[in-house]
Amino acid sequence: MTQTAVVNYAPEADCVELRDVSRPEIGPDDCLVEVAAVGVCGSDLHQWTADHSWPVNYPVILGHEFGGVLVEVGSSATTWNEGDRVVSETAAVIDPNNPMSRQGLYNLDPTRKGFGYGVDGAMTRLVRVPGRCLHRVPDDLPFEKACLTEPCSVAYNAVAMHGSIRPGDRIIVFGPGPIGLLCGAMAKLQGAIVAVAGLERDAARLQIARQYGCETLVGNVEEWAAAGDGLGVDGVIDAAGVSATLKTAIDVVRPNGWISKVGWGRDPIGFSLDPMVQKNVRLQGCFSHNWPIWERVLRLLSTGMLDVGKIIGGTWPLKDWHEAFETMHSGRIAKAVLLPE
Repeated sequence: MTQTAVVNYAPEADCVELRDVSRPEIGPDDCLVEVAAVGVCGSDLHQWTADHSWPVNYPVILGHEFGGVLVEVGSSATTWNEGDRVVSETAAVIDPNNPMSRQGLYNLDPTRKGFGYGVDGAMTRLVRVPGRCLHRVPDDLPFEKACLTEPCSVAYNAVAMHGSIRPGDRIIVFGPGPIGLLCGAMAKLQGAIVAVAGLERDAARLQIARQYGCETLVGNVEEWAAAGDGLGVDGVIDAAGVSATLKTAIDVVRPNGWISKVGWGRDPIGFSLDPMVQKNVRLQGCFSHNWPIWERVLRLLSTGMLDVGKIIGGTWPLKDWHEAFETMHSGRIAKAVLLPE
């Protein structure tokens, strides 16, 4: 039996297409998820345009932001039942005996492989998922929103876990993509005064930032940062997909401030880090997420404390994946969601 999938088949630009693939078979610890909705991530776009900086096991089915219903349960996945509504974490393959995994930080296991680049992802009808990756979704949370638990968890980790926000702090977020917008929303939930910085072409996405109660900046970052005592902002969340923003982050953060870097940037940095040393600034890298973060984010989504619907620019059937990718890549929307038939 076959199914249609969005497949990234080579490391060159535009090497993504619809293909017929085999229906996955599950093992005793796995569950088979019938995908109801799958978000398009910036990393999916980067693999499509071939400007990514991580290894990919070609060919691979794209998609790691997904939710759906269990249609088959492995013999050892005893906490799950057919019909359960679920979302899935992204750490599809881990070494449970790795020291990081044994601390609960399996997202930092160096052998980790994720959906959509390391193993087949969810831009298809049925996807095999280890039972340990699954989380239950409340009945009143639609899958179009529930599937975005993953980017919300990335933002939660960058802001709540690796930032250091107190109510009244002034924070700048670089990059009004989905992660940057959600980081801004998380910082607002923690009581910060937040500005999201972008470019002229980011007008539509910056409007979403304003819906979350954030100020928006285009070209006047230094002026906003210097307001008040002139020393800079308390913290910076760098969610831009380029390396150069780190220099600006170091310039605008105040002495003894912090920078949480969650955005990828494959280009080398051509500037000195001495100002960061001189200002006693904490620079924190932030990658992925783990079980307790997902549970907290699902609580935020199900209670309405975080309205992820603001970033959803539209839904497309799986067959129209190219239109969804193009629309999101253009910057006209923040997030596209695919609905497999």
